[in-house]
Amino acid sequence: MTSTAYFYILNSMKIVTAEQMQDIDKAAIEGRGIPGLELMENAGRGIAEYLYEISDDDVTAKSVAVICGKGNNGGDGFVVGRYLAEWGADVRFYLLGKKDDLKGDAATNLKRAQEMDLPIHEISSAEELDLDEETDLIVDAIFGTGFHGEIRSPMDKIVDKINSCDIPIAAVDCPSGLDVSTGEVSRSAIMANFTATMALPKIGQFLHPGVEYVGDLTVIDIGIPEDVVDEKNLDLNLIDEAFVDESLPNHPEGGHKGDLGKLFIIAGSAGSTGAACMAANSATRAGIGLCFLGVPESLNDICEIKCTEALTRTLPEVGKKRCFALRGLGEFQQYFEWADAVALGPGIGTHHETKELVKRLMSGITLPTVIDADGLNCFEGDTQPLIEAEFPCVLTPHPGELSRLLDVPLREIVADRLKYARMAAEQLEKVVLLKGAPTFVAEPNGQVYLNPTGNIGMAKGGSGDVLTGLIGTLLAKGLSPLQAACCGAYLHGMAGDFCRDEIGSMGMIPTDMIDMLPEVLLYFRE
Repeated sequence: MTSTAYFYILNSMKIVTAEQMQDIDKAAIEGRGIPGLELMENAGRGIAEYLYEISDDDVTAKSVAVICGKGNNGGDGFVVGRYLAEWGADVRFYLLGKKDDLKGDAATNLKRAQEMDLPIHEISSAEELDLDEETDLIVDAIFGTGFHGEIRSPMDKIVDKINSCDIPIAAVDCPSGLDVSTGEVSRSAIMANFTATMALPKIGQFLHPGVEYVGDLTVIDIGIPEDVVDEKNLDLNLIDEAFVDESLPNHPEGGHKGDLGKLFIIAGSAGSTGAACMAANSATRAGIGLCFLGVPESLNDICEIKCTEALTRTLPEVGKKRCFALRGLGEFQQYFEWADAVALGPGIGTHHETKELVKRLMSGITLPTVIDADGLNCFEGDTQPLIEAEFPCVLTPHPGELSRLLDVPLREIVADRLKYARMAAEQLEKVVLLKGAPTFVAEPNGQVYLNPTGNIGMAKGGSGDVLTGLIGTLLAKGLSPLQAACCGAYLHGMAGDFCRDEIGSMGMIPTDMIDMLPEVLLYFRE
């Protein structure tokens, strides 16, 4: 199977490394003749406009301290401060160095700030940084996206003092001390409340621990032509609200339950009825029209109690093992003929008969399918049936499951989940959603999509089962595997974020996210 048969590329915002961003800047300046000074002006004005918009009240009432380094990030800071001052803010600059140290475009914007008679204090120590209680906002323009390594003394003490002031901090392009290519941070690094990044988001702004320093992230258009970015053939994309809104279906009034999608879930074994029922209840909360939950026959009574809206269906089981038996292979076909999509795997176990059943199902399914949990573990040591499966498919492993699928040590996958998500999609020829913080969705063609939603409260057993029911529902409603995986990841994480905001991350459980799904969907369709 080739990727072009089932995969639909969405319009999305690209994510870059520091090196890629520098390459794009160079192409715009040298290849297209756009002056670097113009890009800096656009960046500073755009950030100032953003800060104006998020101000609680009139910017004329604000006292703003702009902390500038000697490079282009400092030059951006001088532009930001200049515009805020023009709009009435009380702006003062702190330059970490001497005015004569600045070169090129940064020096030009320093001169423009001087021409406006704005106060510019040259400082070399934390003691010289005067941030009193009257300061309303700090603008961090010390180090830009080229930073990596450690902030050395005395600048580390200056950064520590900025963080200790209990004053909102807005970072220009990235918080100083963050490596935007890796997400690593210096021992002293700016803890921003807001980050306004230029042209495109950077991957380190989404990776831990860096994401914890970014705060609210916005992207500023600085005037780089779209085709300059397109020419770079970037392969990492951001899933955002527009991406999801574009993909979610709109159901017209006057339809019936069959029009809203029919999902067949194959799930459950002894001790894992919760996984099966969470997947089914997630599907019903996500808007599925009809859901059949197929379970080993002796588990039916339990699942009927736990699932009110989903219809349970009994399937042959292995003796006293209470898991799916190979002899039930033929009985699945009637449900495949009825359904619009299949969800396979939550809690089914890895009994040898169940494993053989799952492998043989790969040649009998023609419907869009999401395979999760034990459905993936059944292919440990033998992924060929999965590779040869020709139905539209989403695989949703966590790193441990992917380790078993690829026969790669878990520590290697955890160390570079982006690399292995891409590798898995290419090798298995399927859309692969690799769970984690953040979640990556990879296509066989090499494109990868990063999901920015979610939080630590979701790191609990059962969260993946909720995701399976959600993705299965989206597949049943007609979304492509890529759309279903990306939207499912985003909505799932958003439900987790809503739960965290309402009840806190410590005590939230996966069923809370199920109950929150209607509110998340209302957000997009109200």
